[in-house]
Amino acid sequence: MDKPPATPPPQQLQIQIDAAGAEGIYSNFVLLAHSSSEFILDFARILPGVQVAKVYSRIIMTPQHARSLLQALETKVEAYESQFGKIRVEGDPSSTRDIGFKSG
Repeated sequence: MDKPPATPPPQQLQIQIDAAGAEGIYSNFVLLAHSSSEFILDFARILPGVQVAKVYSRIIMTPQHARSLLQALETKVEAYESQFGKIRVEGDPSSTRDIGFKSG
């Protein structure tokens, strides 16, 4: 009886990043858009007193990659919160704003 062909082991992906890329780009604002075939993420920076947000990086991806990114971000945020505590988001009603004053 013939054995089914063996599944080849998964290949390891090597990631390369140059010095400029390793420094990263700070972004405190992201604009999102989509069409039927792609998602567009524009990473920008808003500075106090400046009326124009400058886009520093645009990422274009397929809907499948956008879904994978969403799942990866959810996993990383959950890991972060389990280590450092819940991330507070300004304007989120479930995020309490405690500045040191307590009624009682």
